[in-house]
Amino acid sequence: MDRTIDYTPLFVAVTRDEVAQFRADTTRVAAVGSAEQVKTIITWVLGLMIAFTMVITVLVPLLVTLGTLATGTGDLVDVVVLVPGIAILAVGAVLGVRALGRSRSVWEQRLRMSRFALANGLVYEPRSPGPSYPGAIFGLGSSRAVTDHFRTAEGRFIDFGTYSYVTGSGKNRTTHRWGFLAMQLDRALPHMVLDSRANNGLFGTTTLPTTFRRDQVLSLEGDFDRFFTLYCPREYERDALYVFTPDLMALAIDEAAPFDLEIVDEWLFVYSTAPFPLADAATYQRLLRIVSTVGAKALSQTDRYVDERIGEFSANLVAPRGRRLERGFPWGVAAVGAVVVVFWVGQFVLRSAF
Repeated sequence: MDRTIDYTPLFVAVTRDEVAQFRADTTRVAAVGSAEQVKTIITWVLGLMIAFTMVITVLVPLLVTLGTLATGTGDLVDVVVLVPGIAILAVGAVLGVRALGRSRSVWEQRLRMSRFALANGLVYEPRSPGPSYPGAIFGLGSSRAVTDHFRTAEGRFIDFGTYSYVTGSGKNRTTHRWGFLAMQLDRALPHMVLDSRANNGLFGTTTLPTTFRRDQVLSLEGDFDRFFTLYCPREYERDALYVFTPDLMALAIDEAAPFDLEIVDEWLFVYSTAPFPLADAATYQRLLRIVSTVGAKALSQTDRYVDERIGEFSANLVAPRGRRLERGFPWGVAAVGAVVVVFWVGQFVLRSAF
């Protein structure tokens, strides 16, 4: 993305008719049985079921009560029934209007995003299947998808949006959402992760869904370790220093400190623990600035990289030992769990004693 980006479509006013037409067109072109179409159908079915339930359980009795009061055959009980009935209808109406407003607002922003993509040679999709990237957040759980998805149509491949997947089932079902940016590199590189300290959890535990062995941590010079923890495969420390030169480290701190970064195979990934806001110019500016600074420097720094264990530039391969970091046990999470268990056991013991 070397050319100037036009952000004005994100701010230009759109009409209700334009939003309705865009939504209709998007829904119509969605494949039969697609996630977007299924979601729309489920939303309408649930809305109709709720409306029908309100009519049967609230509106009909309310009309009957009003009829008895109007004819003078009602009594105090009817008045007592009338007041909560009106309150329930009012609350239902307010919630319905808010839901419609939120839905209209989302599609209004998506229309702006579509026009932003068109103005800048990007492809935009409100929803698409989850990509099969090799990064730490991908390939987990089920129902994997990307929403509000941008990618380049030509030139250097860049891809960003909100990635989601589901783990567990029933009451333990959890939907995980990540903002992500993917940039394709020219050379296959050893697996390296920059775990941002800014988004770590309690006791400094990583928010990444994958934990790596601590004996793969490589300390770098200056203040870099205050912002990131660098993981690289053992015996690939010199390769990591070849990639993460002081100027690349400075760019990572200045431009990407709140995010986790991962280099794996021929990809550079940037992860946000929160989904990216819709039609937010500041977010897109920051992501594309990471591409033009951190990404561009990573490209130039590694354009002659060769894994000495392979020894052949044209092969563009990394030896098996360097392709993937070794997974570790989440000791931080276990420590938090142990503290919670000890606390509750202590509470039980104290209550039993006194």
